[in-house]
Amino acid sequence: MHKSKKHPPGSVVIEPTFEALSKLYPNTATELTYNGPFQLLTAVILSAQCTDARVNQTTPALFRAYPDARALAAAPLESIERLIHPCGFYRMKAKALKEMAQSVLTDFRGEIPQTLEELVRLRGVGRKTASVVLNQAFGLPAIAVDTHVKRVAHRLGWTESLNPEVVERDLMRLLPREKWAPINGLLILHGRRLCKARKPLCSECPVKESCRFFLESSGSVTISKNKHDTRNSGRKSQQAVRARHAPR
Repeated sequence: MHKSKKHPPGSVVIEPTFEALSKLYPNTATELTYNGPFQLLTAVILSAQCTDARVNQTTPALFRAYPDARALAAAPLESIERLIHPCGFYRMKAKALKEMAQSVLTDFRGEIPQTLEELVRLRGVGRKTASVVLNQAFGLPAIAVDTHVKRVAHRLGWTESLNPEVVERDLMRLLPREKWAPINGLLILHGRRLCKARKPLCSECPVKESCRFFLESSGSVTISKNKHDTRNSGRKSQQAVRARHAPR
């Protein structure tokens, strides 16, 4: 017997929504350009507060000069700063990259580790960055919760939280392990292209009828967060959703 109380709201529609998003975005691979785990890790660190497109414009020169951890660890900090300057926060990122490379050499014999626990020990690597490397470079099941994943999962009703670690756990409970990597890419792409932060393009969204944010914002229905069912529970929830997602 299915016990819905173990799942966050939205579990009843997650499979159809997953399939619809899969058809909309058949390629969920990262848009970062890289060759091997070290270059991917470097690119993801650079992508903080920076677009993938800008990172892809910057990394070719960086990787030509310093193609591996040994080369980057020995690189002058000023040289790294100059090469990554277009990505923003270049001083902080240059220091993080150099220390990451040094740690890879001293702690992991020059190889990028393949567990989340080990990856987050590296400078500049949090759970999100580690998860991207695990599922994109090594094909291991992981969910990287960035701003898009957090926003879209919350709007869909798959999580009640905006805390990245809670969102990660909720998505892992909702989906089998083999779907962790694809859902990551699907939510990122949907957040970039349709479910935008300030002005979501709900009229163009193929999963809007399964989306709590759309249903509540449009006034069609208010979904109870406590009972996991649908009911007309007044205006308070609808007003809260509108206020939370209104342009600022």
